[in-house]
Amino acid sequence: MGKLFVFYLTVCGFLLCMSFSPFIALAASEQPKTIFIVSSYDSDDLCGFPQYHGVLEAVAKAGFKDGENIIIHTYAMDSKKTNNTPSLIKSQGEIVLAKIKDVHPDVVVVVDDNAFGAVALKLVDSDVQIVFSGLNGQPEDYNDTIKWMDSRQKPGHNITGVIEKLHFVEAFKVQKKIMPGLTKAVIISDDSFTGKAVIKQIHRELSEESVDIAFEFKVSSSWESYKKLILKISSDPSVGTIYPAATLLKDKNGVTHDTAEIIRWTVKNSRKPEIPINYSFAQLGMLGGAGVDFISMGRQAGTLVALILNGHKAGDLPIEDAKRYAFVFNLSRAKELGINIPSDILMASDAIYR
Repeated sequence: MGKLFVFYLTVCGFLLCMSFSPFIALAASEQPKTIFIVSSYDSDDLCGFPQYHGVLEAVAKAGFKDGENIIIHTYAMDSKKTNNTPSLIKSQGEIVLAKIKDVHPDVVVVVDDNAFGAVALKLVDSDVQIVFSGLNGQPEDYNDTIKWMDSRQKPGHNITGVIEKLHFVEAFKVQKKIMPGLTKAVIISDDSFTGKAVIKQIHRELSEESVDIAFEFKVSSSWESYKKLILKISSDPSVGTIYPAATLLKDKNGVTHDTAEIIRWTVKNSRKPEIPINYSFAQLGMLGGAGVDFISMGRQAGTLVALILNGHKAGDLPIEDAKRYAFVFNLSRAKELGINIPSDILMASDAIYR
């Protein structure tokens, strides 16, 4: 009798477990997804924060709500102003890699090149899916160092993302409408990796489509040389417009001057209209025009993240150029420079600062 009772309990327990197994499997399938967003910048940077915000918008639009069905981890490497030497960037990357190992996210998002090099390229062909946003360097150049991509159309490994297309030609077409007599412009960069990558991207875009303007490229290696160059250009009547692309400069005392400080000084001391790389730079005083829409670029990256969370592999998703630019203008700066922006251009603008 005792053996029969034990057998009865065993059978009932087995049947009970079987009846609940679909619900257990369902509960397991509904575990929150996890993404880890790593920014090269500090947390509120003019270039980094809009991309971060865009990623969150896109994944939310795809149905992933933070705290409900997705967990979001973030880390700001602050590699543009504070941790901006190769050794410090490497150390920041090691910190992030340790955190990723602990969290084991479904997707890692890296914003800008320092995070891409220090984090993404260390995880090539791992089980972590990776999406980059705002990459300035050419994918093929990175691929020469570490094989992470078969082609832009089908990367084939575990990384995809969005390249920071500058829409450089379009920016100067708009400037030509504002200033019909424009014949010469100067592009001013720094000698950082990002500065060199921006120049290379400009040449790439000019090779695909030209504009009837003579371009002169200048590179500043220090804060002092940059200021001297801006003052020299400002007094040159042959130069109609400048395209400031320097985002990080150190002075003779080793003090770092970041993008916002560079822009503010330029606006205060230059008498030439400025076209911004990032449309938000117009808010800091630049004249404006057609600039990269960093929020939209983040949304593009976030859309790729959502596809991966829904079962796609990063290696099967094509690498994209940033699709959208934004028209923005600072009317106070226009008035200061004596420039009249045509009403049809203003009506088509995304934002106007007064």
